[in-house]
Amino acid sequence: MIDKDVYGPWAVVAGGSEGVGARFAHRLADAGINLVLIARKAGPLERTAAEVRAKGVEARTLRLDLLDPGAVRTIAAATDGLEVGLLIFNAGANTYGHEFIGGELDRFQGVIDLNITSQLALAHHFGTFMKERGRGGILLVGSLAGYMGQARLSIYSAVKAFSRVFAEGLWLELAPHHVHVLELVLGVTRTPAMERAGLRMDLPGLDVADPDDVAREGLEHLADGPLWVAGGNLATAENRAAVRDRARLVHGAHEASRRLLPGE
Repeated sequence: MIDKDVYGPWAVVAGGSEGVGARFAHRLADAGINLVLIARKAGPLERTAAEVRAKGVEARTLRLDLLDPGAVRTIAAATDGLEVGLLIFNAGANTYGHEFIGGELDRFQGVIDLNITSQLALAHHFGTFMKERGRGGILLVGSLAGYMGQARLSIYSAVKAFSRVFAEGLWLELAPHHVHVLELVLGVTRTPAMERAGLRMDLPGLDVADPDDVAREGLEHLADGPLWVAGGNLATAENRAAVRDRARLVHGAHEASRRLLPGE
């Protein structure tokens, strides 16, 4: 499914301890690619590392918060001398959901720094070596949230929109150097993070994706950039991206998002 001669011998997975990130790690290990897994929580991180080592690959772990000022320098130092052929940025969570007016600007800045600043820094660092070698891949995990503004998620939606447009531009720049770039757009996915957030996944008609299916789609279509909408959500993405009837769509999305939260 994935060629280690193109995307190996090492891959870096930011947000690689559980959910979709862990499934990426398992599928890459199945392909014989060694791993550097980055996450904040020691327990899930070491558990996933042990599982992929059992498949016969090397797995190094970095327990750190990408919002720490020295995080990118730490990652660069830890991977110095490794031939990293694939970067997967799966760390872009919404760390602060709040109405913008009345919210804390420093908390919003954290959402921006995680989803934009850290992503750009890692893509720039590893992309430089990939361009020089003339091969490799960068996979950015995006969200349907980036196709439409939403109440209490205005900053998160905006940073995911940024990521999508950034991926398109980076894809154009690196294509002549045989480096693949893909923004993998996720819809509702059954991950531990979603469950901890209390997102309701039992609503009739709600399409909920499995993390392993999402990881499989992303790796299968890594060379089909710049965008791939996972989990059968292409029609939804196209509908949200439509210019016409924009106000009607926003109103509809607002009502739907309210139903996803417990107690609403």
